[in-house]
Amino acid sequence: MAEQENVRIIQEAYEAFKRGDIQALLNIFTDDVEWFVSGPSDIIPTAGRRQGRDQVAQFFATINDTEDIEQFEAHEFIAQGDKVVVLGHYRSRVKATGRTAESDWVHVHTLRDGKLVNFREYFDTAAVAEAYREASPQTATAP
Repeated sequence: MAEQENVRIIQEAYEAFKRGDIQALLNIFTDDVEWFVSGPSDIIPTAGRRQGRDQVAQFFATINDTEDIEQFEAHEFIAQGDKVVVLGHYRSRVKATGRTAESDWVHVHTLRDGKLVNFREYFDTAAVAEAYREASPQTATAP
């Protein structure tokens, strides 16, 4: 499949995510899609490896349960062969702590026959982990 067609598929996926149409997003994945998000999974609930559409659907449910996305912008799409790399930025508020998580990110998509077979996400995991941590007594503001 042509590189520009791969870019179009990924751009449509981002638009589906932004409008909250997770089913349309899941439809571009293969049944056995491999999904990886960097970071400590004991702190960041979306971090870690997932396999298959059901586990990826749970990933999106976890985002919905734990964060309010305030900004999600894809800035640049770079295609080579079966890969599409996307550079972007996001900001969200962690529901449990009220803290803001903000980072530039890199997404690496691998497509086969018009379907996403592999996804990897890299971002400032330390900044996001900090937003998930409860304020320690030493840093809490006195009433």
